[in-house]
Amino acid sequence: MAIGLNEPAPDFTATSTHGEIKLSDFEGKWIVLFSHPADFTPVCTTEMVEFARLQEAFRQRDTQLIGLSVDSIYAHIAWIRNIEEKFGVPIQFPIIADMDTKVAQLYGMIHPGAESTATVRCVFFIDPKRVVRSMIYYPLTNGRNTDEVLRILEALQMHDAHNVATPANWRPGDPVIAKPPLTQEAAEKRVAEARESAALDQKDWYFTRKNLPESVGKVR
Repeated sequence: MAIGLNEPAPDFTATSTHGEIKLSDFEGKWIVLFSHPADFTPVCTTEMVEFARLQEAFRQRDTQLIGLSVDSIYAHIAWIRNIEEKFGVPIQFPIIADMDTKVAQLYGMIHPGAESTATVRCVFFIDPKRVVRSMIYYPLTNGRNTDEVLRILEALQMHDAHNVATPANWRPGDPVIAKPPLTQEAAEKRVAEARESAALDQKDWYFTRKNLPESVGKVR
């Protein structure tokens, strides 16, 4: 089953390192649901360490991290304990033990062309209304950029808060993109506004950067 952008995120009940959880338990919060191929593997370990490093930043953005693989709950617990012992970071978010691949199949996390039984490196960004807002897929051989996962979350939240878009390489505190006008009258009005406002940086009627308060999005 393929899930598309802006479609409802399917609910599920699953066993995790925090006990039985449902996706709907976290409705009203942002959710970052991510899968990894296998516990006790080097690349996956680096990813889990980096998600742990940023877990407080996600918490401050009212976002719940949820990990997943097809390993057993015992493997998850042993791996979490090993990561804390060897790398000095606790894993404070749940990791789903999806041994029957129920959740993985529901979200299209198993790609037979990459690996017939393990989950690939997927990330699903789910908003407080339980809508899938963004997805990222990585190959088995390459670890994720967790700073980029956080950046996408911040950009989505910026859009929802201010009805703006974010340019390439945007980071919190950078100018955002104002929605382009859709009529000739609106285009003329935008040009006039840009002449009067120091907060607008206009290259042309369709391309206007906008400065927001410095405090917006800066929680790092």
